[in-house]
Amino acid sequence: MADRAEEPDANGGSPLEAALKRLERAVAMLDGRVGALSGRADSGEGGLFDHDRSQLAAELDQSRSRERALQESGEAVADALGRAIVSVREALAQAEDA
Repeated sequence: MADRAEEPDANGGSPLEAALKRLERAVAMLDGRVGALSGRADSGEGGLFDHDRSQLAAELDQSRSRERALQESGEAVADALGRAIVSVREALAQAEDA
């Protein structure tokens, strides 16, 4: 009894040989795509890495801007809180004197 992988298919080859040919074609296509992408990234032709780098730089700038705004808001809150503390102490001192 012959193994199914050894039986010829409609094209005259075994299913195993056909699967190996499909695998080789897929690997060759993948290799070509990887080579094209890495070639573009290395040559500076706007590859995926350049896009990611510029997007990250823009996000970093936005984050720094938000950080500055939050820091300014925090300082304003601290000043207001300090003034409130002074007012409360003055009110307590006046209440004790009365």
